[in-house]
Amino acid sequence: MNMRLAGEQDIDKLIRMRWDFTNEYNEEKVGEELYEDFYKECRSFLLEAMKGGNWFIWVAELDGSVISHIYLELIHKVPRPGRKTNPFVYMTNVYTVREHRGNQIGSRLMKEIEAWSKQQEHEFIIVWPSEWSIRFYERNGYSLCNDPMELNL
Repeated sequence: MNMRLAGEQDIDKLIRMRWDFTNEYNEEKVGEELYEDFYKECRSFLLEAMKGGNWFIWVAELDGSVISHIYLELIHKVPRPGRKTNPFVYMTNVYTVREHRGNQIGSRLMKEIEAWSKQQEHEFIIVWPSEWSIRFYERNGYSLCNDPMELNL
């Protein structure tokens, strides 16, 4: 098992995984006829993300095939007098291909990201879990917090 940052060679697989992830967890499936438009939009996003320096897409690769991924975005905060200001990490799009679930691949990838974030001196990692994923995050050391507030637009 190889855990690494994704590169441009992974983009087509990442796009298909995002599509599959969406259709797996939404009651209303997105029709295949919309894939081409999605592909173009997602490819553009991923190319910019990989070049921009604020997105880090981690993948787990088995026998040359990407089977799991986690997307991280650095959120930079306004500096404060009297202390060093480090970014925090927003984690999203956590997904493992169905036939590889239950083998601790997602958890191993999460540990890799935790070690990397500590090395980078990020302040914390935040994720907004779905109801069905809360236990997965709890098993990996995350706890629910109620501090943020939001304004739905």
